[in-house]
Amino acid sequence: MNLWFILDKAARQNSRPDALRDGDQSFSYPQAADRARRLAGVLSERGVAAGDRVSGLLANGHRYYELYFACALLGAIFNPLNVRLNPAEIARLMAHAGTKVLAADLARDLAEDLAGVESLAALITIGEATISTPIETSDYETALQETEPFRGDPPPTTSQTPAHLYYTSGTTGQPKGVVLTHGNVAAHALGAVAELGLTEADVWLHGAPLFHLADAWAVFALTWVNGGHVFVPRFEPAEVLRTLERTRVTTTNLVPTMWNLLVNEPSVKDHDFSALRLVLSGGAPIAPALIEQVVAAFGTDYAQTYGLTETAPYVTISLPRPHHLALPPDKLLAVKATTGREFLTASVRLVDDQGRDLPADGRSVGEIWVQGPTVFSHYWQNEAATDEAFEDGWFKTGDLAFRDAEGYLTIVDRKKDVIITGGENVYTTEVENVLYRHPAVLEAAVIGAPDEKWGEAVVGCVVLREGQKAEAEDLIAFCRGELAGFKTPKRIVFLAELPKTGSGKLYKQGLKDIMPQEPRTGPI
Repeated sequence: MNLWFILDKAARQNSRPDALRDGDQSFSYPQAADRARRLAGVLSERGVAAGDRVSGLLANGHRYYELYFACALLGAIFNPLNVRLNPAEIARLMAHAGTKVLAADLARDLAEDLAGVESLAALITIGEATISTPIETSDYETALQETEPFRGDPPPTTSQTPAHLYYTSGTTGQPKGVVLTHGNVAAHALGAVAELGLTEADVWLHGAPLFHLADAWAVFALTWVNGGHVFVPRFEPAEVLRTLERTRVTTTNLVPTMWNLLVNEPSVKDHDFSALRLVLSGGAPIAPALIEQVVAAFGTDYAQTYGLTETAPYVTISLPRPHHLALPPDKLLAVKATTGREFLTASVRLVDDQGRDLPADGRSVGEIWVQGPTVFSHYWQNEAATDEAFEDGWFKTGDLAFRDAEGYLTIVDRKKDVIITGGENVYTTEVENVLYRHPAVLEAAVIGAPDEKWGEAVVGCVVLREGQKAEAEDLIAFCRGELAGFKTPKRIVFLAELPKTGSGKLYKQGLKDIMPQEPRTGPI
């Protein structure tokens, strides 16, 4: 089944005039389908065919929705790009993907970097753009008005046909392209419909970024049941609160950083959230105290989710079982604060370092392995990484957890040293490699430190070369020139030496143990 089927079906049912709401604009499903067909026509005229990659670099909105479905109609592979990356990072990912067409909200000039993407044949810009480039460039809305809708049917599609290409950093710091198939995405959408009880009465807030699977899966699940979509272009807490009330949103998924900003927004008490029936958090661990604040502020049910890009995304969800509903409020909250039980479409194992299954005793910690119809197909042009990610048909997540007797998991750590800051993954090796390129740096290590706002903050621990001097601000600025803002260290700590194990390996837990509470600019 091709994912286009989902929008085509919703358009034929024509059940709601405001299926998509984006600021002061609204579209019915027939209108959304017509715009997606016109966009498919635009892409087809620029040479896009089945299997070609189309990248998107834009804020949340109805055009993002249209790109997901237009690419499905053509059989093209849609590649959502993280808008928080810098231009050089974006160009490198596009070159690796072999992007043929880029649709972008060009708030910044990408011309110099895009010149190196040899596969790029055309740009489709959104809003005002002053880019100067020999690449064929069209305005999104003008192109839609001037192009006839693509009237053909989707090309032959199986459950294994690639649909999406999401880039996520690898454990070595090198980006890896996760290929999700039409079957992966469809299976997850139906799983979400069943698990969350989604119906035509639901209205979903697209508040988390649509380039991220914390939110993108809802494009398909809500459309499948003729639910409503509400888009906010960027996360501004006061505006999100007004939107939740004004559009009568019933459910959404946000990363913990976003929930923290919402519950601490002074105007949160001034709104009516009575339409909300369920809110979800995902993308990073969340503190039980924050869960209590969310439930109290919004007066709604809550569940935690866990998943990865490679699993499309949900692996677990902390929805309670029927008998849990009789528990006292504090006990029920404890269930909801776990990482959760298996999601409908996922089968989970906890294994030790030898690959042996561990008991569900509430204390034995092992790595989470996943199998099921939502597990990704392969890493784009990276057979070695694909082979390494699987063991006997099970995807190895790299996350560590224990499981209780009822099957609820609780994640306790990450097997690798990934830092999750504001819902975004930062891999320490990538940042360390940049620090090592600074001429004053002898040794560098990067760790995550607890942070009230971001969940974790990126901290660089540095040993300077003898006779060299550098201020923390210098190293931070150096990193900012080569990394996205969320990857750039928030703090630099200077040390006389880095702690190491007896075998000479870097001992990162030792770094956390000696970490000063405040930034230092001299050795400790």
